[in-house]
Amino acid sequence: MSSRRVEMALMSLGRRPLTCLYCQSRRSFTSSALRAARPEKPAAGTSFDPKSDISGPAIEAPRSYGKKFQGEFTPMPLPRPIGMPLPPRPGENTGVDNRTREQRKKDFSDYDKHLERRKELTAKLARPYFRDWGNLQHHKGKSFIAPPRLFKAEVSLFFPNLYGQTILKDDKEPRDTTPLMTGRATVVSIFSSQWAESQVATFASKEANPALHEVLAKNPTIAQHVNINYEDNAGKAWLVSFFMGSLRKRFPERDWDKYFLVRGGITDNIRESIGLLNSKVGYTYLVDQHCRIRWAGSGPSEEHERESLAKGLAKLVDDIGKEAKLPASAREQSRGKEHLVQQKA
Repeated sequence: MSSRRVEMALMSLGRRPLTCLYCQSRRSFTSSALRAARPEKPAAGTSFDPKSDISGPAIEAPRSYGKKFQGEFTPMPLPRPIGMPLPPRPGENTGVDNRTREQRKKDFSDYDKHLERRKELTAKLARPYFRDWGNLQHHKGKSFIAPPRLFKAEVSLFFPNLYGQTILKDDKEPRDTTPLMTGRATVVSIFSSQWAESQVATFASKEANPALHEVLAKNPTIAQHVNINYEDNAGKAWLVSFFMGSLRKRFPERDWDKYFLVRGGITDNIRESIGLLNSKVGYTYLVDQHCRIRWAGSGPSEEHERESLAKGLAKLVDDIGKEAKLPASAREQSRGKEHLVQQKA
């Protein structure tokens, strides 16, 4: 059955109420303010058209949703800075259901939330399962060409907070990525398979990019490389966690807190915002001390991309050193500060 027919069949269910009369009657007594204030159930965040929520031109590349790409695809340079519009905060995008038992009961009888969840399931079922695999035929899944220079700080957007377990021996509790990246220049590698991991290695491994590792070695306190292994499949995530001992052998102990196994929280909106367009492809980002994405690469690297990544990291390290010498009142304030103040209030 085609994705269009699945979509039409499931959408037709929306014409009939799937809850009892008691559940429907609760709609008029449920305060929207209370629903916004309490924790929400983590959802897949799947939608029919994630591009509609993004401001600015979309990245022209094959995707797992929408009309299948036909013809020859050539990766193009990024049309704009990519990232989230608001600064990341610890505790966001965890994918963990923190609702109480009472909140679960209330949400279960909330008709509006049933409708929202139904829309997500419809979008998910209508999405071809093997589309991402098929898109690998286009330049091994490469979505875009990395920029030759860093995005300007004043127009750059933010890298989202992610939440996962590290490979530390003495601390198995999940951690947020934002505290680790704040105040440092960070090379971020995101992958979900050995194929994708081999692609990010063409950007950031010592063998492929010795100039990058020279900058990392000279500035260990303000420059770092963070690996994010994203597995939303519970079985695959369990296998990865089972072999954490072998992962520790691949990295020096000082870097064990910089390898994250993330099991959820990356929604379609996040994927579209940061250019993570193919779940089978590896992506590399350069994030500054304010958690802004200043550079991004996808798939296997090209020589000029490796050079721009190494030069970009050196530039960020230099900027951090210059900023540290300024008085506190003269240092750059991260955009979105008003948002953070409002959240704390």
